[in-house]
Amino acid sequence: MRVPLSWLREYVALPAEVTGRELAARLIAAGLEVETVERAGADVTGPLVVGRVLAIEELTGFKKPIRYVQVDVGDANGTGEPQNIICGATNFAVGDRVVVILPGGVLPGGFRIDARKTYGKVSEGMICSVRELGIGDDHTGILVLPPGDEEPGADAMELLGLRDDILDIAVTPDRGYALSIRGIAREAAIAYGVPFTDPAAIELPPEDQRGEAYPASIADPTACDRFVLREVRGFDPSAQSPMWMRVRLHRAGMRPVSLAVDVTNYVMLELGQPLHAFDRAKLTGEIVVRRARQGERLETLDHVKRELHPEDILITDRSGPISMAGTMGGLATEIDERSRDMVIEAAHFDDIGTARMGRRHKLHSEASYRFERGVDRELPLYASLRAVRLLAELGGAEIVPGVTHVQAPVGRVTVTMAAGHPDRVAGVGYGRETVVRRLQQIGCSVEGDGTLTVTPPSWRPDLRDPNDLAEEVIRLEGYEEIPARAPRPVAGRGLTARQRLRRRVGRALAGAGYVEVLSFPFTAEKDADALQLPAGDARRRALRLANPLSEDEPLLRTTLLPGLLKALARNVGRGFGDVGLYEMGLVFRPRPGAPSRAPRLAVDRGPTAEEIATVEAALPDQPERVAVVLAGEREPSGWWGRGRPASWADAVQAARTVAAEAGVELTVKADQHAPWHPGRCAALYRGETLVGHAGELHPRVIQAYGLPARTCAMELELGLLGEPGVVRAPRVSSYPVATQDVALVVDDAVPAAEVEAALRAGAGELLESIRLFDVYTGEQVGEGRKSLAYSLRFRAPDRTLTTEEANASRDAAVASAAERTGAVLRG
Repeated sequence: MRVPLSWLREYVALPAEVTGRELAARLIAAGLEVETVERAGADVTGPLVVGRVLAIEELTGFKKPIRYVQVDVGDANGTGEPQNIICGATNFAVGDRVVVILPGGVLPGGFRIDARKTYGKVSEGMICSVRELGIGDDHTGILVLPPGDEEPGADAMELLGLRDDILDIAVTPDRGYALSIRGIAREAAIAYGVPFTDPAAIELPPEDQRGEAYPASIADPTACDRFVLREVRGFDPSAQSPMWMRVRLHRAGMRPVSLAVDVTNYVMLELGQPLHAFDRAKLTGEIVVRRARQGERLETLDHVKRELHPEDILITDRSGPISMAGTMGGLATEIDERSRDMVIEAAHFDDIGTARMGRRHKLHSEASYRFERGVDRELPLYASLRAVRLLAELGGAEIVPGVTHVQAPVGRVTVTMAAGHPDRVAGVGYGRETVVRRLQQIGCSVEGDGTLTVTPPSWRPDLRDPNDLAEEVIRLEGYEEIPARAPRPVAGRGLTARQRLRRRVGRALAGAGYVEVLSFPFTAEKDADALQLPAGDARRRALRLANPLSEDEPLLRTTLLPGLLKALARNVGRGFGDVGLYEMGLVFRPRPGAPSRAPRLAVDRGPTAEEIATVEAALPDQPERVAVVLAGEREPSGWWGRGRPASWADAVQAARTVAAEAGVELTVKADQHAPWHPGRCAALYRGETLVGHAGELHPRVIQAYGLPARTCAMELELGLLGEPGVVRAPRVSSYPVATQDVALVVDDAVPAAEVEAALRAGAGELLESIRLFDVYTGEQVGEGRKSLAYSLRFRAPDRTLTTEEANASRDAAVASAAERTGAVLRG
């Protein structure tokens, strides 16, 4: 929400010396997010004056129209003589009033104006357009001022309001009232303790009691609980929006279009109530607010024909849908250059229904932005009256007596709160008088002594329980007034074993060349399809968020891989093809039979054991996982030679790196598990417990995410590696090592891991390490057979091994492999 300070001053008596930056500091202290303060026109210097066109000479011989204009600027040029200016615009005539900047002046952006010779003439200044003045985007011609009392030479800066401070406020979803000058003015008045004039405090005319305007009804009260129509006739379609209105709209971030559209936008910005104008001649029959019916369509003002959903909220007449309520009007009833009779609509639509409709159709507007954050239900009567009066005043329209006012009964919300509740929440003694005063400042009515009965104002639908009211008191009293006290840690505790493990795993993976990423824990249903997960897979059962950040990703993740794969795809798309990424985080697995909603706990005391148990029962399982993805070269190419591409073995090694930090060894077995390639997938076991998978991704998964060929990944569950204990440094023997190499021939179907396990079991305690260094298939070992060559290192902690001891251990290892896997010593 962009808020011009000059507009704000109309409704709040701010001290004259208050600047936009000072006001921003007060609003930030009150809890509003003021992102920037723009000092519009601060770089403009004069002389910038009103001029009257005296004569126009058309210059010929050029590719575009060029005019040599004489302009009366009074005594602003120091001589009283007409000013001669070259201008390429043709939208003005002799006698028109224009804005002239004389030599020496500076326009927005540091554009300095000097007298110079051009097109064979000396141009002594410039006649300005609204874009050049920084008060609009229209560059079709120069700015022609409406008739007025200002004499030539009068200061145009004050006339046009060129200098202004503009606050850009990021409005959070719970503060919809701040999407209006009215709402921000109220906050400013509270911040400075000065009077506030409510622009919505309009006395309704007696004509409102005499009859209805255009007929209307509400068919679905859950979609709309208040609907107001007013009529104007005889509107002049050629009437232009006044300059002050156009400047304010531009400063507030909206483009002036036409008087009818500008009036509805102006009132929306001023009061916070979205409005819509229908061409009365294009309406047929009674207007009805209802939900969409199956198969209905509507072409909206953006010329898109939309298939409507049964939950969409529509404004309809006898011809069918004419508007998507609170979002965008239909093209069939659009106001155009021939519209003279109009029906102005103001309503209160369901916030959730409007938000879902906008997201469903990927259609967002200034109106829907306000409705989905909560609009004052009492505003439609007053905002529509303000709009028709402006149309009558500025466009010569006649207001038709009467108003159509249809509503469904809605009870007022009351909140019961102990007077000392804000004190307990903040830990500050505010006292009852302060609590009541602050609540009344925001518009609440308060009754009671020790226990307060509070009725929030209609423009604050977010105030629903005592904690909401406590927040209002605390923010208005000042968050800085809450004493800050550093927490007192218990000496000697330090990090938990689980925290130490996380740090060790992170350091180990970073040392292995992986870069950590942090992904949002959200995913989409299409991710399960992209990962090729079979029907019934536990990873397809995901929790849906009630209010997701994006409708594209409304689910809590059940695996870390989608976020990592998308991060990898973004890196590859930006030219980084050799990438290794890792992430540690929680995944969310729903528990069968768990409650659908967790209870809300009190904030003024600690939860009881029963309350904690109730919350935990509703929560999903949240195991902590670690995953890596890698693509491109694992070892880079260079002057030293060719590099090595990443392979499934690197993904398996990443799992071993993680397990080593937990002090365990993994057993690797061939497996088939989505999203991995069925022939290049390894299951990772700790003893008999499956802890994860690693390998090369399935080609369809790689295609779905737009990844490089042969992309690999690993994911395992940290909690299944066992309780992290103290990692002991290995004992290093000072005695020499005895190395024995063996080559064993086995069937192709026998995994190398089984052969290694058999060798390890038979070698005994003297075996220090074992490494597979060669795999051979060919005629020498026979069809369907393979040769596996291992290097076995033996060492004793207390002596130098003899040759006989080393040979005996090797022979025992070979015998164990022969017994368990059918291995035969090669050669």
